Amino acid sequence: MGCALTAPLEVLTQFGGFEIAMMAGALLGAAKAGAPVIVDGFIGSAAALLAIRLAPEARDYCIFAHASAEAGHRRMLEAVEAQPLLGLDMRLGEGTGALLAVPLLKAACALLSDVAELKDILEAAR
Repeated sequence: MGCALTAPLEVLTQFGGFEIAMMAGALLGAAKAGAPVIVDGFIGSAAALLAIRLAPEARDYCIFAHASAEAGHRRMLEAVEAQPLLGLDMRLGEGTGALLAVPLLKAACALLSDVAELKDILEAAR
């Protein structure tokens, strides 16, 4: 009787490491707290895939920074229906994609919170 290669914890046991388990746990904890997480690169996406398979609602709290050039990364992104913010084909690691995504996220937040609506501009002009 072989292992169930689609069961998330079995996959982690057979192929994962402590870093992926820790990252998946952190993502699940963040989702439970309602906090978004920037997912960066191949290893981060492997942890996110595990977390999402364990608790599908965690997907709502994942912001995927970039699509890596690492083999299989795009397939992981497809598996969780993720559209990464950047497509730079990097392989650098160390959170580089997340660091590049932060200014883009800050700009998006500023657009949502700081840009005046047309009706407000018209009222101020009166």
